[in-house]
Amino acid sequence: MSLYQSNVNHIFDDFIKDLSVARRGGTRSGRGNNTFFVPLIDVHENDNEFFVNAELPGLNKDQINIDVRDNALIISGETKKEQKYEKGETLIQERSYGSFTRSISLPPNVKAEDITAKFENGLLELKLPKSAPTGKKITIE
Repeated sequence: MSLYQSNVNHIFDDFIKDLSVARRGGTRSGRGNNTFFVPLIDVHENDNEFFVNAELPGLNKDQINIDVRDNALIISGETKKEQKYEKGETLIQERSYGSFTRSISLPPNVKAEDITAKFENGLLELKLPKSAPTGKKITIE
C-alpha cells in the first residue's frame, strides 16, 4: 500500500469515526429548559460521489445552514417551539427545540465547490462529488 493510499485511508477512517459520535452519545441531550438534537445521518459512497442524508423533521430549508470549512461539512440550524402553545402547561414534551450542529470531516477527494443539497419531507440530501486522486512521485537525486 502506498503512503498516499495509507493517508487517504486514515483520513477516511477519521471521517467514519466522526459519523459515529452521535451514535455513542445518543441523539438528544438536555440543556436547561431547552433541548437540542444532533441530526441522524446516513453516508453512502459510490465511485463518483459521497451521499449524506440527514433527518431534520419539522424544519423548512430556510432553517438549515450548510457550510464547508476547514475540511469539514457543517449542518446547523435552529428549531423553535410553536407560539400557539405558550399559554397553558405542557404535559409531555418529547420533541426537541433549539440549536443544532452536525460536523463531518471530509476526505481529501471531495470537490467542496460542487456539493449540492436538496431538502424534501424532512430529509436533507447532500451529494459530494469526488475529485481525482492527487499526489506526486518524488524522485531521489
